[in-house]
Amino acid sequence: MAIENVSVVLAHGAWADGASWARVITALDAYGTKVVAAPLPLTSLADDVAALNRSIERMPGPVVLAGHAYAGAVIALARPERVKALVYVTALAPDEGEKVADVFYRAAPHPLAPKLAPDSNNLIWLPEDAFAKAFAPNASAEDLGLLAAVQRPLSVNCITVPAGRPLWKDVPSWFLVAEEDRMIVPETQRFMANRMKAKVKAHAVDHTPSVTAPAAVVDIIREAIKSVIGD
Repeated sequence: MAIENVSVVLAHGAWADGASWARVITALDAYGTKVVAAPLPLTSLADDVAALNRSIERMPGPVVLAGHAYAGAVIALARPERVKALVYVTALAPDEGEKVADVFYRAAPHPLAPKLAPDSNNLIWLPEDAFAKAFAPNASAEDLGLLAAVQRPLSVNCITVPAGRPLWKDVPSWFLVAEEDRMIVPETQRFMANRMKAKVKAHAVDHTPSVTAPAAVVDIIREAIKSVIGD
């Protein structure tokens, strides 16, 4: 099977949109890979899974799913028929019956992690200074300004419902551990990756490497693609 026969669907995390994958998309496209970023509404875990499935339906052939942060929970609940590999980019991976919040708050937070609380609409916004302090501290001033300006809030409904049986129990998985993550501490990432029996790639990167270290993200996605094509 040729590499162009495998499609990649990317799922953004909380406080972001598909543009957070821009540099990963252009790099994969240069390799001839079919790639799309799923537009997740961040309104509930079920809504986000439904949106991801709609994006998968648009893509041909076997599919590699990559999820950042919260979206790790989303990719694990996708319809399994054509999903051949999962890539977790410093992502959350609740087991069956666990909530996203259970794994996010499993360990003590980084000292610079933001304090998160829902507003009157049950939406969680990231404080603007948290983009530079924790979300993407290695980003340029221009990227930080853009991330803060386009952030999308996360509904409490996304993180407070128990997850179903995750695909990582049945599908090969890769996990990019961000050693400098201030949002999801590396200890929690390693716990989840080990539990998943994922192939781990650790890098000295921050919480949003799709923006600040895209080459590391592209490399691990391409490794998953090669496993699908038997290269």
